[in-house]
Amino acid sequence: MNTYNLLKELRLYTLTSLITEEEKEYVENCEALLLSNPFCFERTSKGHFTGSAWIVNSENSHVLLTHHKKLNKWLQLGGHADGDSHIKQVALKEAQEESGTTKIDFLLDTIFDVDIHPIPSACERHYDIIYLLQTHKDAQIIISEESHDLRWIKLEDIEQYTQERSLLRKLDKLRTFIATKRNTKLY
Repeated sequence: MNTYNLLKELRLYTLTSLITEEEKEYVENCEALLLSNPFCFERTSKGHFTGSAWIVNSENSHVLLTHHKKLNKWLQLGGHADGDSHIKQVALKEAQEESGTTKIDFLLDTIFDVDIHPIPSACERHYDIIYLLQTHKDAQIIISEESHDLRWIKLEDIEQYTQERSLLRKLDKLRTFIATKRNTKLY
């Protein structure tokens, strides 16, 4: 299993202006998992990596969220690595599968967010690596079998759908990214 790529990405992420104080411990825990568990990309491991996509529309006014069937809450799109150590590609694949569109591009080459959260199932804990992506205006979305709903939500309305700390953190980051992307390089 090639863990080097993700380890390198995590270490580069710590050098960006995107990382928050809250995430620094998450990154340390992700690195520890990578170095100690050869099965960290397999869902059979109680703690394992997942890849997610924070998807913004081309006008930077809406985020695509899914109402997850099993967890019964609004979340970003994403899923299990299932043995694939290239988490960036996992995030893209999951975004395509869960949105029904292949018209998705990365807005950043770096990680956008890191989160570790408990899952009420055999998984126990997800070490989630999140990337910032964007769809084209004409991309048609389709609700997957894993979702109750899939919806473009205005940035200013996200708090009406969720109070999940990790989603609100990504919302804050997105607003900063939008405000500064013309003048400042974030990585």
